[in-house]
Amino acid sequence: MHSWRVVIQQRIRLYASLIKPLQTGLLLATGLAGFMSARCPILNLGTLLALTGSLFLAISGSTVLNMWWDRDIDAKMRRTCGRPLAAGILSPRETFILGTILSILGIGWAVRLNVTYSWIVFTGWFFDVVVYTLWLKRRTCWSILWGGIAGGMPVLAGRALGVGAIDGIGILLALAVLFWIPTHIMTFSMRRFDEYQAAQIPTFPARYGFRTTRLIISISSLLATAAITLAGVWLGMEWGYLRLLIVLSAGLLCLALIVMLRPSERIHFSLYKYASLYMLSAMLLLAL
Repeated sequence: MHSWRVVIQQRIRLYASLIKPLQTGLLLATGLAGFMSARCPILNLGTLLALTGSLFLAISGSTVLNMWWDRDIDAKMRRTCGRPLAAGILSPRETFILGTILSILGIGWAVRLNVTYSWIVFTGWFFDVVVYTLWLKRRTCWSILWGGIAGGMPVLAGRALGVGAIDGIGILLALAVLFWIPTHIMTFSMRRFDEYQAAQIPTFPARYGFRTTRLIISISSLLATAAITLAGVWLGMEWGYLRLLIVLSAGLLCLALIVMLRPSERIHFSLYKYASLYMLSAMLLLAL
């Protein structure tokens, strides 16, 4: 009995690593923030829990399917070669079945919850798995645009579920995530340039050079902060929260400018880390 319990626990840990908990958690947080910007969570606890469950399953399913498809790429990169699928600990068939089941459960739950919400969740899943991963990731560096659209769907879905329709604030929040994606991904692709080259993944630094990539990062950071601040103003965010959001946005812009003007590996890593912290903090402020 004890040995079976240990095996099950080990399997759960392996499966958990496939969903990229930090990435999934951040996307889930944006969805919750979108919903909470429209409805009080305490008064809508059942809907909030259903949103959490359906989004978590759909995002996790798409992430596992991404890992299944990219297992050969992961095996070539030092950062990812230890992942269970790339290392041969989990089989491709097992991983594909897991990703498919999670996706069906998440999207199916979303359908039962709300039609508009479910279409947005499905659109995010489709753009992430089919358009970004299966079709474009190995063909063009512009694939991150479509990946960014997928990344913006959770917050749009949460907002749409909260207000009952797609509105301007939801679109602004989705655009904020879309514009934030280049800051997050391009910074990392510069820091891990050699690994992406070895895996033959098209990136902006390889296609357009580091100087142009840094300029794009600065512009996208400006657009992301503008979109999320405008959304805050439109929501009627209290001045104390709005002021803190502006300070956080200024920090992101300053780091992006430093990366462009005085680049270094340390600054690249700092911007990469701060970008995730910024998005999480901004969404928390919007929810509050």
